[in-house]
Parts: sequence; structure tokens; C-alpha cells
Amino acid sequence: MKNRIKIVTFLLFAWAAPGLASVDEASGGDENQVKAILVTGASTGIGRNIAETLAANGYFVYAGARKEKDLAALDAIENIQSVRLDVTVQDEIDAAVETVRIGGRGLYGLVNNAGVAILAPLIEVEEDELDFQFDVNIYGPYRITKAFAPLIIESKGRITTIGSIAGILSSPLAGPYSMSKHAIEAFTDSLAKEMQSFDVKVSVVEPGNYKSDIFKSLLQRMADNEKIADDSPFAEQFKRISEGSADRSQFKDPDEVSAAVMHALFADDPKLRYMVVPNEFEAQITITQAMREMVQLNEGQPYTYDREALIAIMDEVLAELEK
Repeated sequence: MKNRIKIVTFLLFAWAAPGLASVDEASGGDENQVKAILVTGASTGIGRNIAETLAANGYFVYAGARKEKDLAALDAIENIQSVRLDVTVQDEIDAAVETVRIGGRGLYGLVNNAGVAILAPLIEVEEDELDFQFDVNIYGPYRITKAFAPLIIESKGRITTIGSIAGILSSPLAGPYSMSKHAIEAFTDSLAKEMQSFDVKVSVVEPGNYKSDIFKSLLQRMADNEKIADDSPFAEQFKRISEGSADRSQFKDPDEVSAAVMHALFADDPKLRYMVVPNEFEAQITITQAMREMVQLNEGQPYTYDREALIAIMDEVLAELEK
């Protein structure tokens, strides 16, 4: 039943996106032509959902994970081969590249999903914690993309990175995480331009709040390291935010995120950005923030545009997207 739901989700998304190839077309006609996709951070949450969705729709998935129990669980799923892969360990990345090469399927798609979150005030966060945040969330996609780029270029495939609406928004105590996700926005923009000459399409998927284990891992790490002192002026704020973030069981499953990834990987004309949020409120605050930054950039500079000129620019951008 679970796989059937994932297939239905994909088909519904395909119906809304005419440029998306059917599963049969995207997979090819026989076993040797099935497109292979690598998903990092596939043990739980969004990454696991993406891996299962791809596998349920007939694609072959190399699913990256670090722990033995997660590797075994992934191997038990049809169309999935687990790969020991810590995105901070170059030896494991090199071994994963060799595993894919030996597999003989090539590599059509890369989904940079592995990520962590650090919750801390910027004037108190320890440098080693910030290094850890960036090592996984920024250097991780960089390392993986660099390592697998030759295979992706060879197949004229796709690269998709899981960002976040935190790459647009910035919240108190979420500075380290938000900094890392803002970096992914720039990473995507530059990479997309660089890959154009190779016929490789690049996208970023920016989820809002969906069910995942990222904050559970965060809070466990913070508790283990006792990073917020009781006498910190941020202690009460941290307590409120952490208690509100710990239980994500009532959040929506990230099926919509997986559907966006499917579109980014297989649509004839994929988008550069996919904001995927579970409710109108998250859409509203994210779009409003993007527009607020535009207005702030424009304000007081020597070549300030008036309201009519800004609307004209908006119309031009909309026309570009409709081409």
C-alpha cells in the first residue's frame, strides 16, 4: 500500500506538469536502461521518502546511509542498493563512486539530501558546531557533486539539492542552519550556469516543515554537548523553540517533497527552484521575505526603481518563466 501511495503521488504531480515523462519513458524499455539515482542521507525522513518514492516508481536507487541498521533496512527494499556514505568522509565518497561505476548502470541523477541542523545563538555558538553545520550542509553537497559530476555529465543527467525555506527566511537561534541553506541557494545558481554547457539540469527543492528526524537529532546533539548554558540570555527562548520543534509526528509526510524531486529529475523542462510547503502560511511568509529583500535592495540606492518600474521588472521575470 505504501508504494502504491507513492506511485499515485508521482502520477498526480506528473498530471500537473505536462513536461514530465511517464515512468516507462523515464525508465527506458528494459532493465539495462533503468535510470540510476543516488540519494544521500536516505536513512530517515525526507531522504528515505525520496528513495522509496523513486524505487516504487521503477528507478534504481543508490541510497546513502551511515549506520549498519539503516543500510540493512534500505537493502531490503526493492530497487534500492544501500551505499555506506558519510558526506564528510572523502574515503567513503570515493568508495561510493567506485560502487556506482562497478554497478554498470551509470548515474542519471544525484539528490543531495544529507543535512543536519544546529540551533544556537550566533554570538554564542561554538566554532566547532558551526564547522559541523557547514561540513555537512555545504561541503557535503560540494564534495558529492564534485565526485559524481563526471558520471552525471556522461549521462546528461540531473543534480538536485534539498535546500529549505530557511534559505530564504532567517529565524532567531536558527542562524547556523539558515546560513548553510542560504549557501545552497548560491551553490545552485552557480552550478546551474556551469552545467548548462554539459546539458545537465540543476535544481534546488526548498521544503517547509514536514515530518523528519532532523530536529530529533539536533536536540540529542545539543543535549549531549550541553551547548546552551542555563545562564545564557537565550536559554528560555531556546527551550521554547526546542520544545516546539522536537515532536514533528503531527507534521505532514514529505510526499510532496519527493514529488518535486521527481519533477526536477525527470521533467522535460525542470524548474530551478521548487518551494514545497505544507500550508499557505509558510508560502506567504517565504514569498513575502523574498519580496521584502528586493524592496530593501532597491531602497535608497542611486538607481532606485519606482513602483511602476518594479512591477514592469516583475512582469519581465514572469514572462521569462513562461517561455
